[in-house]
Amino acid sequence: MKSFMQKKETVNRSWYVVDASNQILGRLATNVASVLRGKNKPTYTPYVDCGDYVIIVNASKVNLTGDKLNQKKYYNHSGYPGGLRERTAKEMKEKYSVEMVERAVKGMLPHNSLGRQMAKKLFVYANDEHKHEAQKPIEMKIK
Repeated sequence: MKSFMQKKETVNRSWYVVDASNQILGRLATNVASVLRGKNKPTYTPYVDCGDYVIIVNASKVNLTGDKLNQKKYYNHSGYPGGLRERTAKEMKEKYSVEMVERAVKGMLPHNSLGRQMAKKLFVYANDEHKHEAQKPIEMKIK
């Protein structure tokens, strides 16, 4: 008996919408990354992008546990000498909540061209409005 291996031409993709309000950032990111990779499907194949599209709304209302709001740091570097920029999680949540959620999810995807392809299927919005109503997304509950 032959094992079933998914081909990129035969992938069926769904759209999911996740409400991030009062969700813990890490738990949200692991569940979303799993759906983006396609690990929730019986046809999962590691070397094929067989994941679904995910829309995250209310990214500005996501929570962090412990004292991470004050202790966790986010770093960017411009590439120039002295170009290191450091922000706390509190500052990121207030001003750049979309980027904070995107970074958490992208960090849990493979760090190669396949992971970048999977990350393109992630859409994050700071409030509860999104522009993907035509795709009829299914509401996904985070455990």
